[in-house]
Amino acid sequence: MGDWWYRNILEPGKLPLLLALTAFVVTFVATRVITRMIRAGKGPFRNVTPGGLHVHHCVPGVILMTVGGFTAIAGGRTGWGSWVAAVLFGMGTGLVLDEFALILHLSDVYWSKEGTLSVEVVVMTSALAGLLLCGFLPLGVDGLTEGQLENRLFLVLTVLFNLLLAVMALFKGKPRLAVLGVVVPLIALIAAVRLARPASPWARRFYGRRPRARARTLRRAYRHDRRWSGLERRIGYLIGGAPSR
Repeated sequence: MGDWWYRNILEPGKLPLLLALTAFVVTFVATRVITRMIRAGKGPFRNVTPGGLHVHHCVPGVILMTVGGFTAIAGGRTGWGSWVAAVLFGMGTGLVLDEFALILHLSDVYWSKEGTLSVEVVVMTSALAGLLLCGFLPLGVDGLTEGQLENRLFLVLTVLFNLLLAVMALFKGKPRLAVLGVVVPLIALIAAVRLARPASPWARRFYGRRPRARARTLRRAYRHDRRWSGLERRIGYLIGGAPSR
């Protein structure tokens, strides 16, 4: 275990990332537990409302992210300073992304159906950080040999191709797969070659005069949503709490 820890975490310098991810997940879970207790009127926790102003927890989250980010930049990637900065940044990110939907809508949608978007963003962020921790690099340039790394043209073409796949997935109405595809090109490739979502820019541009393709994408989207939307919604409600409206 000690050898694995040194070889996979300490030697590659991934301890700050592990600390940030752990702080992020723990902070999000603790925040959701506390907010659900406040909503139910249980426990000692209450909303922070000095002078009648409701201070959302994304405010201290922004402060923690700012302090952690500048501390990491100033202190480098090694030593206890980088560890503290990683924890602060992870905590701040957890608080901010827990209210991502509120920031996006500029409205208090925390306990609404729109508010479940925050849970999706947190899950996506955790997955991306986990992939980075496992050794995947953005745009899929991990696992290259020294000769390939020295060949700048090969490296640039690899990055551009992977980026193109991710952009195609995004325009096909698959933002989650596009984001994950930046780290794992196979995901972007699958999303890019499959049919687009019916309301996506790709479908409007290329399926407008292709009734068969349009009918296929409508059927596929209907089957996919019927199979997975209910499960995704239940998982989101289980993690973040059921909406009030």
